[in-house]
Amino acid sequence: MRFIDNPYQCPVTRTMSIIGGKWKPIIINCLGDKSLRFGKLNQLMPAISNKVLSNELKELEALTLIERTEFQELPPRVEYKLTMAGQSLLPLMHEVAKWGNSHLAKQLETQLH
Repeated sequence: MRFIDNPYQCPVTRTMSIIGGKWKPIIINCLGDKSLRFGKLNQLMPAISNKVLSNELKELEALTLIERTEFQELPPRVEYKLTMAGQSLLPLMHEVAKWGNSHLAKQLETQLH
């Protein structure tokens, strides 16, 4: 895991160091208040490779933001869900989504392409 150097202890830098990147916020948002299997997460994010999704889930688990539950059945089943710490990020994800749906964000996106 790579953390951003934060010499001034900026809370925004700290937060982005933990949940920043392309996929972590999307995974957190997709999990929301439910448990999902790896395959379902992959369906919800078709642009992510299995390897990257697996690595991102491992990192989120190491940060104790998600919980991985293995069920002892055949075929094997694994589900992921947010921990209390992960759930505490949902209001932030909702605000980011709200801003992303704004006219301004859509306007800025067209300037990127």
